[in-house]
Amino acid sequence: MVSFPGESALRAERAAFVDTLSGLTDAEFDSAPTLCDAWTPRDVLAHVVGIDDSVGTYVRSAGRVGTANARIVAAARRSSRAELLDRARRWAVTPAAHVRPVATFLLGDLGVHHSDVLRGLGHKHLEVPPATASAVLREGFVLGAARALRYRVVPDGRRPIGLPGRPIVRGTSEALGMWLSGRDSVADELQFGRHSESRA
Repeated sequence: MVSFPGESALRAERAAFVDTLSGLTDAEFDSAPTLCDAWTPRDVLAHVVGIDDSVGTYVRSAGRVGTANARIVAAARRSSRAELLDRARRWAVTPAAHVRPVATFLLGDLGVHHSDVLRGLGHKHLEVPPATASAVLREGFVLGAARALRYRVVPDGRRPIGLPGRPIVRGTSEALGMWLSGRDSVADELQFGRHSESRA
């Protein structure tokens, strides 16, 4: 079977995410806060799994992604923890056919949501795989395009990204991606400069 770009990294991140959720207490799984407003860890899991196995919900919602997500999360709340994790374990090892060609794109979404859960519990990734970190940063630029245009981003000490003359902001790719995507609680991990430097 042909492997698509990013597919192995997506599978690895899915397995890591399921490991994270499996390690939570029942109370954390069902009720802990995340960086996704109003979503608990079980809700975040239901959302990412639903991208694979609830395509019909997205079709019936006629492009209203927020509506589809809410329906998928609400439906999953009727499942037990064991049922949802069993569904997630299958999702981790067997991405849906419509997902595999866009694995690189979905890796960013998953990486952001994995951090949403960890950071909501007061934790961080001990080590973010490079492919996931890059995907989270890319997702940040997609979700936070308006914010990104106002800054010159320097991820992991590499060359800056952005328009000259904009204020510099430095940090890890993961933290910058989370911040760009609107997770303002991550800002204290970043270093902000007043204006762009000629050499960064």
